[in-house]
Amino acid sequence: MTVLHVKHRTEYRYQSPVILGQHRLMSRPRDSHDLRLLDTGIVITPSPSELRWMHDVFGNSIAVASFAEPAAELIFESTFRAEHFPQPLQAIVLDDYAANLPLSYSASEDLDLGSSRARHYPDTHHQLDGWVKKILERAPSYATMDVLMTMNSAIKSDFTYLRREEVGVQSPVETLTLGTGSCRDFAVFMMDAVRCLGLAAQFVSGYLYDEKLIDAGGGLLGGGATHAWVQVYLPGVGWVEFDPTNALVGGRNLIRIAVAREAAQAAPLVGSFTGTASDFLSLTVNVEVTAE
Repeated sequence: MTVLHVKHRTEYRYQSPVILGQHRLMSRPRDSHDLRLLDTGIVITPSPSELRWMHDVFGNSIAVASFAEPAAELIFESTFRAEHFPQPLQAIVLDDYAANLPLSYSASEDLDLGSSRARHYPDTHHQLDGWVKKILERAPSYATMDVLMTMNSAIKSDFTYLRREEVGVQSPVETLTLGTGSCRDFAVFMMDAVRCLGLAAQFVSGYLYDEKLIDAGGGLLGGGATHAWVQVYLPGVGWVEFDPTNALVGGRNLIRIAVAREAAQAAPLVGSFTGTASDFLSLTVNVEVTAE
């Protein structure tokens, strides 16, 4: 067990005061058996005229801020302390019928998993299908975990990590063609690759920490900002974390904030302003993760 302190600061700067639209912030994790919140805080500058909380369709906690006055800067700083209990690899024990591929979910699971099993991006020339077939050939067996761990490791070894500041994600075929991507691109790639196998997958947004360096990111890729990875639903153990950017399994070094069917639904901060395009000057994001 580790007690972690997370500070997430986002700063928007404008050339002159602009009218701020509603902003939706996802930075508060949910209590679970692997994460226990100790305390939380949020400071917004300028102070919003209204701040309310809601849960989205996935149960993620969202702060919704509204503003009455124009401003030339907008700063969100959220903090929390939490006890983290990552799932050790040896604790991932699947039901016997799910131990090997192909895997069929029970009728009730299949109904509830719904669109998390459906591929979200076109693969007209079956390029992703071909890549998944090669993973099956590389895996030491058709054991479900062997295949998923081979896929997770292959993305880290076969692709080049490249932090991107642009909004949105690459399609899996784009990532395969370019051979590069950000953590969210790799998460989207692995989600559709997993779905090629008939498995359910979800997009996860959160934070990354290095337990050795205890620093925002440390020796791992994707630190210093929000991070993205994948959950795969496996009967007997439930949703299991896979981080293809760093080839991590089971939630180690990962602090889950938001879970969604696709990347756009788990954006850490979404908002708008009314003004000219030239009014926008900069966006700065900084994430610090420390251990007590």
